[in-house]
Amino acid sequence: MKGEYDLGITISYKIFMDKKDAARRIEELSGVIEQHSYRYYVLDDPVISDYDFDMLMQELKSLEEKFPELVRPDSPTQRVGGEALGKFEKVTHAVQMASLQDVFSFEQVENFIEKCRNELGETEFTVEPKIDGLSVSLEYTDGVLTRGSTRGDGYIGEDVTSNLRTIRSIPLKLKNAPEFLEVRGEVYMSRSSFSELVEQQELNDETPFKNPRNAAAGSLRQKDSRITAKRRLDIFIFNVQQVKGAEFASHSESLDYLRSLGFSTIPSYRICRKAEEIREEIGRIGDSREQFPFDIDGAVVKVNDLAQREIMGATAKTPKWAVAYKYPPEEKETTLLRIEVNVGRTGAITPVAVFGSIMLAGTSVSRAVLHNQDFIDEKDIRVGDRIIVRKAGEIIPEVLRSVSHCENSVPFRLPERCPVCGTPSVRDDGESVLRCPNVQCPAQLLKNMIHFASKSAMNIDGLGEANMKLLVESGLVSSPADLYFLRKEQLTSLDRFADKSAENLINAINMSKNAGLDRLVNALGIRNIGQRAAAALCERFGSMDNILAARKEDISSIDGFGDIMAESVVAALEEPHRRELIQRLKDAGVNMTYETKETMDSRFAGKTFVLTGTLPTMKRDDAKKLIESFGGKVSGSVSKKTHYVVAGEDAGSKLTKAQELGISIISEEELIDMTK
Repeated sequence: MKGEYDLGITISYKIFMDKKDAARRIEELSGVIEQHSYRYYVLDDPVISDYDFDMLMQELKSLEEKFPELVRPDSPTQRVGGEALGKFEKVTHAVQMASLQDVFSFEQVENFIEKCRNELGETEFTVEPKIDGLSVSLEYTDGVLTRGSTRGDGYIGEDVTSNLRTIRSIPLKLKNAPEFLEVRGEVYMSRSSFSELVEQQELNDETPFKNPRNAAAGSLRQKDSRITAKRRLDIFIFNVQQVKGAEFASHSESLDYLRSLGFSTIPSYRICRKAEEIREEIGRIGDSREQFPFDIDGAVVKVNDLAQREIMGATAKTPKWAVAYKYPPEEKETTLLRIEVNVGRTGAITPVAVFGSIMLAGTSVSRAVLHNQDFIDEKDIRVGDRIIVRKAGEIIPEVLRSVSHCENSVPFRLPERCPVCGTPSVRDDGESVLRCPNVQCPAQLLKNMIHFASKSAMNIDGLGEANMKLLVESGLVSSPADLYFLRKEQLTSLDRFADKSAENLINAINMSKNAGLDRLVNALGIRNIGQRAAAALCERFGSMDNILAARKEDISSIDGFGDIMAESVVAALEEPHRRELIQRLKDAGVNMTYETKETMDSRFAGKTFVLTGTLPTMKRDDAKKLIESFGGKVSGSVSKKTHYVVAGEDAGSKLTKAQELGISIISEEELIDMTK
């Protein structure tokens, strides 16, 4: 049989599967898992929950265990973790920083307990919270912190000592310390610190971190330790990796010892002898998740006796004496109070559920996007329903299903007319989105104006959402072109502008005339065309006039384009209002030609590079521009024609393929050195 998650991921539960079917399913699962790993670790834009991702991994592991001959070297199951960054000195861990085996039901926990007792006899276990953070090692020589490093791939990490020193809960010197001590801990960011950081990032027009774990990881990888110090990171120590000058008989004894040395150890642990005690403690920790000031994603069950751990041993990836019970995403029931309908920049009419406030993953939630009419119809969601809500990936609230309808409820239908301007709404063939076709719709106008002035478009400093809303509502602007005809005295007549701020804004608007044609194309707000596609258009055609005259066939032949993107460009630029806008921008003196930067030299001429993983300091676009400025080419896939693979953290299948083909693998630092 088959089950399907709401996000379009089909998970097979077929019990009897032959080798051919298994090979096909393994290939499918590997591709899906790598795609979601890329979205989570590289784009920082997950679209499924951690639980759903774990379920995919579990199915893949089960199939590979049944058909070991089908295990591929680039399988997601063969990766313990991310690769070490090139930004810091590499550290080889004397004791492997292994990952834990994940389990998802208490039946699996009981199987683990039974295996331990079959091999060890009577066994004592500890149960403790699993902090959702970044694993690190701390090394102390004669009581002094000498080195701190990240886990990396479990064998090789990165030296981040200077950044770890900024964490106040890490002791720099230990009292009554042994000759040498290496401990393992989890660096994390509390929810309150995370909220303050996101608020500050939004004020600074920066892209905020998605969750506390990503914030902690990003903060610990900062080049400037002063930035790390401002992020208010914290740590819990949960294991002794190696020690000279002290001995312990049990894990609980070692935790007590670490606490006596001044470490902030794991907040609570319970020693259990019976399976029922372990079940109770796992449940208690799960029920207390909201009370913790930090995120946890599971409970860890470990054999307490260290000598028994030695007997149990480990696989190449995980210890046999411990498992991590992963909690499913928290789901709560509430009442759907109403469905609001919003109009976006491209005219998309989007329904939003407004429900009774509930706490999910430590935050109060009262709204969730319902996507489109098909989504509402499929789940039969009606106003007044009792609904189940969860956070996808512990981040984005989503309505899972309707539990019950209230009396006299009726199916919900999106409006036949735009709720803002009253224009009849339309639904294009092949699309599930309902749209307002009126380009003069006030809702679209404001959002289009905000996009036009944004950093990724014309980058007009001082023209954020608040100021743009004021200009639109005052009637001073009703088109992006109006910005270039504003006068200082018009601005000073508004409450928010004094002489200096008005002058600064006029100057910023004038400076944006030379922002570059690729920025202008992006600013026009053409559906399916973002920064990269806009740059590719400009590189191909060179001027706005040439783009306006381009045929669909010419546009679709651009690398990375297709018929849909080409149709979007042609259709958008044939619209009279866009033609008029472009002409007015020309009249205002906005640059309409693409100025390609001459290469600094051609040392990379004929060389093809592939970028993979998260680079320490550079965005991929920046690295791509750097390579191209020296005459090199950047490709999206690894082949025999590839000369270099630039690998960052969590590089995946591209790195594996490069290793198999014997292609040179370099770090960001090595790439920069090549340009000197």
